[in-house]
Amino acid sequence: MNYYTIIKTRAPFDIRQTLFSGQSFLWNINKDEPDFYAAIIKSKPLIIKQIADNELEVYAEDKVINGVPLVDFISHYFTFDIDTEQIFPDNFSHLYPTLWQLLTDYFPVRIMRQDPFETMISFMCAQGIGMPLIRKQVSMLLQNYGEKRTISYSGKEITLHHFPSPERLAAANPIALSTCTNNNHPRARNIVRIAKGVADGKIDLDALSDPLLPLSELRRTLCQNEGVGYKIADCIALFGLGRFDAFPIDTHVKQYLGQWFNSTTALQSLTPARYLALDAEARTILKPDFAGYAGHLLFHCWRKEIKGLRTF
Repeated sequence: MNYYTIIKTRAPFDIRQTLFSGQSFLWNINKDEPDFYAAIIKSKPLIIKQIADNELEVYAEDKVINGVPLVDFISHYFTFDIDTEQIFPDNFSHLYPTLWQLLTDYFPVRIMRQDPFETMISFMCAQGIGMPLIRKQVSMLLQNYGEKRTISYSGKEITLHHFPSPERLAAANPIALSTCTNNNHPRARNIVRIAKGVADGKIDLDALSDPLLPLSELRRTLCQNEGVGYKIADCIALFGLGRFDAFPIDTHVKQYLGQWFNSTTALQSLTPARYLALDAEARTILKPDFAGYAGHLLFHCWRKEIKGLRTF
């Protein structure tokens, strides 16, 4: 790695909790140095270490990623421009003082602005399985279909893999690919089909990244693809398209809406109609423009503080 820099943040940042909060499955912990995290992002290998609450060491091949200066790229990628204490309504701490007390430890968690295709495929692999298995499935996807890269760091060789391109996955055999989808053949076929759509331009992720596109239209467009329902569409929007208003709802979100916010809808089974009803309820509790960002902090807090989960 030819370039090294230190990045300081204005507010505390927790890289480990951010990377392992259920929004990304690409980053690897260095086995020899567990405080170091490595991945290939925008075709560039990166190694990051947290050295203080508001300080990161970053190692890269050069000073620029995707045409953007490295420091600016990292700041944008980890949404350092967002004040996580301000994403909740002004009266939230007054209305929910006990919950607010729990949440304060999670303000250093950040939503990441990730690649939309990588996010789409990762969450299609992830349907209905726990996070450790999701991470394993995505790792297998990269190893089996992504270009291998070996980089030198601190006198050691580190092997990483690019996320496979749409063209590479479009050409994959669905039966072989199903080893990366928990042996779910229909899911593998859907991934191949969507990869073909992105590769030939029928699925235009650049157009979907337009911040002026109504969220309902964005969700509807994504859900036209077989294998993408409301929850995956909202995950793609939130984590891959920078739509902090998108509010993915799974079992954990449904549970915290019921327990913390007394939602009677959340006590019922999650049908498509109730999904939309809960989505609307969440926007009356949280700031609509940041419902998904705040919702992810609540999700991570719920899993750790209430459910006692430690594996991510």
